[in-house]
Amino acid sequence: MRRFWQQVAIDADGGILLDDRPVRTPGRVALALPRAALAEAVAAEWREVGETLDPRAMPLTGLANAAIDRIATAPRDFAAGLARYAETDLLCYRADAPVPLVERQAAAWDPLLAWAARRYDVHFTLVAGVMHRPQPAATVARLSEAVASRDAFALAALSPLVTITGTLVGALALAERATDAEALWTAATVDEAWQAEQWGEDPLAVAATAARRRDYDAAVRFQSLL
Repeated sequence: MRRFWQQVAIDADGGILLDDRPVRTPGRVALALPRAALAEAVAAEWREVGETLDPRAMPLTGLANAAIDRIATAPRDFAAGLARYAETDLLCYRADAPVPLVERQAAAWDPLLAWAARRYDVHFTLVAGVMHRPQPAATVARLSEAVASRDAFALAALSPLVTITGTLVGALALAERATDAEALWTAATVDEAWQAEQWGEDPLAVAATAARRRDYDAAVRFQSLL
């Protein structure tokens, strides 16, 4: 779509206006944001559009669209799907060798699990290797409740944080400001960093990681504006 508007504004309900006409989501619902800071950030994406609109350059708008069209229509179902990551959380699957990698994983992952254990009064089953072992039912239930308590916009931010990092525990810690974005990214990429150190960097892997990091940073920013 070519740019047709001159002015971008925000109405009293947090909706985005293009030359006084409301922006609508792909589902034809008004694009209205719940916080002034988020509305301003989304409006800024529309102001920065050049001659043609590129959705890839507008990640906050994309997350807002997802919140309104996909999540708000069935929030409990969406939260339940996201909560399933509690059963296979990255932080619970450890290497059994070599020792330096085992120690690096423990240093990055144990504090996050310890926080979740205190915060939700749960415990975790740690696994050496990649064979699945179930987490305690009470742990899965409590983490599922933590996800289900969030509104559609919070879930829109949480979802990519979980899927990109592979850890629901880490994403919840970030959402509740028990860790920061850089620490969580470091924890999520422990294994990748180790492999690169041992065997060198692969250009395709580097490009894929950079793309994931862009999506991760957008989700972090979206969450920070809620």
